[in-house]
Amino acid sequence: MRRHPRRGEAGREVTTAVSGTPSRQGAEVGRRIGVGLMYGLWKPRVLGAWKVPATGPAILAVNHSHNIDGPMVMGVAPRPTHFLIKKEAFVGPLDPFLRGIGQLKVDRTSADRTAITQALGVLESGGVLGIFPEGTRGDGDFASLRAGLAYFAVRSGAPIVPVAVLGSDERRGRLIRGLPPLRSRVDVVFGDPFEAGDGSGRRTRKALDEATVRIQGQLTAHLENARRLTGRRATLE
Repeated sequence: MRRHPRRGEAGREVTTAVSGTPSRQGAEVGRRIGVGLMYGLWKPRVLGAWKVPATGPAILAVNHSHNIDGPMVMGVAPRPTHFLIKKEAFVGPLDPFLRGIGQLKVDRTSADRTAITQALGVLESGGVLGIFPEGTRGDGDFASLRAGLAYFAVRSGAPIVPVAVLGSDERRGRLIRGLPPLRSRVDVVFGDPFEAGDGSGRRTRKALDEATVRIQGQLTAHLENARRLTGRRATLE
């Protein structure tokens, strides 16, 4: 079942001025931290990173089956990425840290206009926005998409780059049960960028519904191709 932004999001443009756009320099610091941690703890195998546009706005649409998926993509992506992250993660010292590395706090229970405005600001300034289109951690198969990804893509005109993270949930580590085994391989496969809109420029609820269907088809096809390329099975049994 797809969830939609409230009418103020989907039915008309968000006209609030962009404010508090996160720092791209901060996101670059986060990328460098991610490089050290991800390559230090695991063995990422990255395919297709060259497909991420070298300049201009882009949206990374990432499947989400494990908590390391976001940090993994941050560490292996060729450009600094600003992820929309649930507000529950911004607790204690993680709050200033996540803000400092350019990540965006979002309240998933409502139409969070601050997060929407900041995310659009990232794209309007030519940055890279990272989104888990399923909204929360699950099977990571893109089976249930929210309309938020379609809204940002259609509203900004930014291309979507599908990203499949595979292997993060296949086995549990012996030392830390909540993480994949240390030094195990995690595959990150970047797909071909595509446009979500139909070229008409429409931003109506119907247009977002249609865009969401197109997006889901593209993401599902990319995930299937990524599994073939890497030899990964679908989900943890």
